[in-house]
Amino acid sequence: MPRDFKRADRVAGSLRRELAQLIQMEVKDPEVGFIGLSDVEVSRDLGHAKVYVTVFEPEKAASSIKALNKAAGYLRRRLGQEMRIRSVPELHFEHDASVETGHRMDSLIETAVSSDRQNDADGEPSDEE
Repeated sequence: MPRDFKRADRVAGSLRRELAQLIQMEVKDPEVGFIGLSDVEVSRDLGHAKVYVTVFEPEKAASSIKALNKAAGYLRRRLGQEMRIRSVPELHFEHDASVETGHRMDSLIETAVSSDRQNDADGEPSDEE
């Protein structure tokens, strides 16, 4: 019976947990800012890992990603010390804009709903009749 999880998925989960702690506790660069790790994808050969980062201050997203990519070597070395893995994947940090997209969609929906309410209040006939 085959296993449910691939090794790359297990390594990605471990990397995500360890990276979150390392970034919070050991990265002192103020350019990193207030971030969260959304996901980690590890290649099949375990040589590269894409780390998707949510930046909670959207105007600082580019500088945060740049600072994290600058600290990637240090983080990779620390991961090698913390994890029981033969070789630690090369880290590539990328901005995950899903939170900003969600906020933008929420505001668009709210605008549409309030526009519909305004039209109903003005006495215009609705399409439901």
